[in-house]
Amino acid sequence: MILPKALMLGAQLLMPVAATVSDTVPQLDVEQVCDGIAKQGGVTFRDPAIAQEKKNCLQSEQSIRDELVKQWSSFSPADRMSCVNEARMGGESSYTELLTCLEMARDVRAMREQQKEGAPPPDKAAPTTGPRPRH
Repeated sequence: MILPKALMLGAQLLMPVAATVSDTVPQLDVEQVCDGIAKQGGVTFRDPAIAQEKKNCLQSEQSIRDELVKQWSSFSPADRMSCVNEARMGGESSYTELLTCLEMARDVRAMREQQKEGAPPPDKAAPTTGPRPRH
C-alpha cells in the first residue's frame, strides 16, 4: 500500500525540522534569495553592481539573523516551528521573512489576548462619526 509509505516519508521529513527549531535560530541558506534580489536590480547579468547588491543583501540577512538570536526565546515554540517551515518552503530562505512571520504571529496573539480581556482593538479605539456619504 502506497499511503502508509507516504505517511512515513512525510513524518521523516518533518521530524528533523521540529528537532532543530526549538532552541536555536536555524541556519538558512540565504544565498539564493540574495542572488535573485541582486539580479533584479542589474541592467545585465554582468552588471558590476550585482555583486555589491548581493553583498549588501547577505549583510542585511546576517544582521537580521543576529537580531533573531537575541529575540528567539521570546517567540512561542509553535510560532517558531510554523515560521521556520514557512521560511524554508519553496527553496528560497530568508531571515527577513522568518522574523516578519514571528513578529506577526506574536502581535496577532497579543491582539487576541487584549480582545479577550475586553480592550477594544486598535482600530476601534477612536470614536467614529459613521459612514461617509456617497456622492
